[in-house]
Amino acid sequence: MSKTINVAILGASGYTGAELVRLLLRHPNLRIAALSADSKAGRAMADVFPQFAGVDLPVLQKIEEIDLDGIDAVFGALPHGTTQDVISDLLARKPDLKIVDLSADFRLADLDAYAEWYGHPHKAPELQTEAVYGLVEVHREKIRGARLVANPGCYTTTAELPLIALLEAGAIDADEIVIDAKTGMTGAGRAAKEGMLFSEVSEGIHAYGVGQHRHMAELDQEFSAAAGREVKASFTPHLAPMNRGIYATIYVRAAGSVDAAGMHGILADRYAGEPFVTVLPLGQVPQSRHVRGSNMVQIGVVADRRPGRAIVISTLDNLVKGASGQAVQNMNLILGLPETTGLEQGALFP
Repeated sequence: MSKTINVAILGASGYTGAELVRLLLRHPNLRIAALSADSKAGRAMADVFPQFAGVDLPVLQKIEEIDLDGIDAVFGALPHGTTQDVISDLLARKPDLKIVDLSADFRLADLDAYAEWYGHPHKAPELQTEAVYGLVEVHREKIRGARLVANPGCYTTTAELPLIALLEAGAIDADEIVIDAKTGMTGAGRAAKEGMLFSEVSEGIHAYGVGQHRHMAELDQEFSAAAGREVKASFTPHLAPMNRGIYATIYVRAAGSVDAAGMHGILADRYAGEPFVTVLPLGQVPQSRHVRGSNMVQIGVVADRRPGRAIVISTLDNLVKGASGQAVQNMNLILGLPETTGLEQGALFP
């Protein structure tokens, strides 16, 4: 596809919105035609994010002010709970829009599960039935040509890529999965919060959402589909004093005669042709700093000292493969572009 595709970014004043701008400025086919922000409408993007000084970008405006006649595709980077109404309105105004939503509003296919975890009924059930869960390496063919794709969460992408492959292969005990995950500060968004102050989070680490984090519902959905039966993994997120990154240490018990080497072989075979997933040599441990700023995922497998158990470690950049980069990857697929377009940059190190 050689034509220029005009895109709008809704919620451009947040971290994921800014990351979309950074990525799309290097995209040869997608042109940023509109940027929305609520409280910052009327301001230049460079006033909100000075790293864009000197870059020709649209002025931030309210969503209702965007002229959809010139828009082909939309990235939704709005807060959870606000996107269902917005996307319903956009598609009513222009049914042929292509949309990738980065919020959690369309990730759960089960409407009852959504209401249970998010505290209110789904506001666009008719759209939920057509929304495709956008974990590219698992649902690639469903994503191609879709109208609405729900971008997965950052924690979930990190855990699902190794575990779905192992569950589908029947290599691990589905009732013995423990996910210990850490995220950088940008995972909490850009809104001012007392608990996010530097002095509140530096030089320490703490768990949150213990036993009740909303990403559990997303994990339940995808793990159960992979295993062909109900799966409920143990998952505990932690806030780490770093800007970017997700780091998941996953403890699994082998099923049958499979050992750590067998699990590694399953993952290596599954992702051998994937442009953004690297399975490291058996026993090698990934580091979050080695994927920072990139759309890459690194996965490592280490044998536990106890027979029949293994430790699987997965890491990615929460703002790229965990959010905006995966959103661009999804949009590339929707539009019939090579999925790596605009995402070829390597990691920033050190």
